[in-house]
Amino acid sequence: MVPVALAVIVFSVNNRGSVTIDTWPAPFSVDVPVFAVVLVSILGGMIVGAIIAWFSGGRTRSRARMNARRAKSAETEAAALREQASEAEPAQEPAQLALPGRKDASPQ
Repeated sequence: MVPVALAVIVFSVNNRGSVTIDTWPAPFSVDVPVFAVVLVSILGGMIVGAIIAWFSGGRTRSRARMNARRAKSAETEAAALREQASEAEPAQEPAQLALPGRKDASPQ
């Protein structure tokens, strides 16, 4: 920001000449320095650009909110399924899970 501030200060000091701004339909005219006209024009352009960028990103922000809701729902469902699975596992006995041995196994 320091280089930008220095550039603005140098520009303002070097462009102190006056310009008459005439508001055509209204009977007003104002004498302002050139740097003020340029800096206000730049600031206005930045504000208009920011507004346009905000509105053009609306669909993306909406899609991101929808995906966040879907992810939250999926996480909740996954947690519920994990809890159901952990409750169902202790009901089985370890003996039932073991593989049976061969009955006709003879030593070789």
